[in-house]
Amino acid sequence: MTEGKMNPKIDEYLSHVKQWYSESEKLRSILLDCGLTEELKWGKPCYTFDGKNIVIIQGFKAYLALLFFKGSLVQDPHHILVKTGENTIVGRQIRFTSLADVEKLQEIIPQYIHDAIEVEKRGETVPKQEPKEIPIPPEFQEKLDEDATLKEAFFSLTPGRQRGYIRHFAEPKQSKTKIARIEKYIPKILSGKGLTDFK
Repeated sequence: MTEGKMNPKIDEYLSHVKQWYSESEKLRSILLDCGLTEELKWGKPCYTFDGKNIVIIQGFKAYLALLFFKGSLVQDPHHILVKTGENTIVGRQIRFTSLADVEKLQEIIPQYIHDAIEVEKRGETVPKQEPKEIPIPPEFQEKLDEDATLKEAFFSLTPGRQRGYIRHFAEPKQSKTKIARIEKYIPKILSGKGLTDFK
């Protein structure tokens, strides 16, 4: 597919979009004008350059976002890039809550796109950061101490899967919520699966 051409898969995707339809269409035309290749990835409109992911359009309940895959390396002179989460290292979003928001930034977005393309052309990557260690919540430690099978299953998981569970169990403020979460995921841990493993 030539760069900047509409992809029928995105037409099909947009035909089912109820919220953020006009905003998505407007963003789409801005991105195609930047000469990006339009693809459907992870069930969303994704825009690439020379096979490298540049941005993806993400619809949420409260806002529509344009996620830059290497947003932390993109220049942000207008201070419009937002970290997607507390633990996010690389990705950054521009968020919109109306068509007027998109139109207000239609002259600025291409600057960010061209900068993101340059980041890819230069082969820039984000230096790997050591994940922040989160202590095992006492509620989960108690379960591990009580159940040798569970303990063995948990520590047999990859470090990344272990961190995923620990982070998930540590999130709630109330102890009973933590315990409920732990109980829910014990069968998954025992079957050797990570928090987000579905198969």
